[in-house]
Amino acid sequence: MPSDLFNFQIFWTAFRSYQWWQIAIEWLLIGSVVYWVVRFLRGTRGARLLKGIAFVLISLYLIIRLAATKFELSRIDLLYRQFLSFASIAIIVVFQPELRRALMRLGETRLFRGWSNQVNEEIEQLVECANFCSRRKVGALIAIEREVGLGGIAESGTYLNANLTASLLNTIFWPNSPLHDLGVVIQGGRVMYAGVQFPLAESGELERELGSRHRAAVGMSQESDAVVLVVSEETGDVSIAERGQLIRKLTPEGLHGLLSELLGRGDSTFSYKKRAA
Repeated sequence: MPSDLFNFQIFWTAFRSYQWWQIAIEWLLIGSVVYWVVRFLRGTRGARLLKGIAFVLISLYLIIRLAATKFELSRIDLLYRQFLSFASIAIIVVFQPELRRALMRLGETRLFRGWSNQVNEEIEQLVECANFCSRRKVGALIAIEREVGLGGIAESGTYLNANLTASLLNTIFWPNSPLHDLGVVIQGGRVMYAGVQFPLAESGELERELGSRHRAAVGMSQESDAVVLVVSEETGDVSIAERGQLIRKLTPEGLHGLLSELLGRGDSTFSYKKRAA
């Protein structure tokens, strides 16, 4: 107890030695980092691990510190002193996919993307394609690139670099066409790649009736910030995947409105869902 009181007195003395504006800046920086991490992990596999990892690390820290200070265990004390190093390595290993995505964003972010007539025409063609495929129950899977470049994933497919038209997309996804089974990647308003294998979400993340196209749509939206349009060949339902979330059974008007938000003003999925409800 005296040792703990002494440590608290040292901490309080050091705390009072700071100027109020220094403390405010430090808390602002810490809060900004925490907010960025939580926002970045939202909708990813890492988001589900974050609370559990934090609980385990805090519990281990307290247990190790108690054992080291109360029972004078030298080896435990050494572990306590190295705890932050071990925790940092563990975090890097566990959140490796999310860290890779962060580095991709830093390297490939486009600073400005505003609304334009080209984006509006792009949306019209996508909605027309979705309506065509939905009425005929033709499966479709389309990823629209935003800030994070999709080149590393898209290069597994067939390079097209063609104008974005509904007729081209309908031809690609028509049954028995050479490229109909996999995904299309749109970059800069052009159909750049077809026959692309998208990363798959884990099977437990989606409802059982959803198939591989929906897993691929959600998986792509988890690995990047792309907006992914998917049409079910079983039901004809039209859905959008974004940030790991799947918005299902969209009407043509709902699809147009959602694409207008996501492609024109960035990340608006949750505001749209609230209004739609």
